[in-house]
Amino acid sequence: MSSWRKSTPNDVYAADEIQARLTAELPAWYYEDGFIRRKYKTSGWKSTLMVVNTVGHLAEAAWHHPDLTVSYAFVIVKLVNHAAKGVTDRDFALAHKIEEVIMWQPGTDPDSALEGTPDDPRFRHMKYE
Repeated sequence: MSSWRKSTPNDVYAADEIQARLTAELPAWYYEDGFIRRKYKTSGWKSTLMVVNTVGHLAEAAWHHPDLTVSYAFVIVKLVNHAAKGVTDRDFALAHKIEEVIMWQPGTDPDSALEGTPDDPRFRHMKYE
């Protein structure tokens, strides 16, 4: 369990607490205008739709609804707990799950039977950092 746990899932974090958690746990995410956010770069429209559908599935399963900005080669995910009017543990939990799934690279795990996409621009869909 995280040492950041608040007393209830709807307790809102202060800006300095949010920044500390992002730095420690989700370094590709940042805090801006009351949201934690992340820009995922893709190789084009088909890949962008794959990211949107994945985020949509995870968010719906979690009953938490992000704001998305969708363009040809990127998706921006913005999370805030609208009911609590701020960033809460729910936002961090969903950000972790999105990051885990979207940035998963099966070809980098030597113990996995899943080899991942070929190293060929025709099949590459994410721009991993």
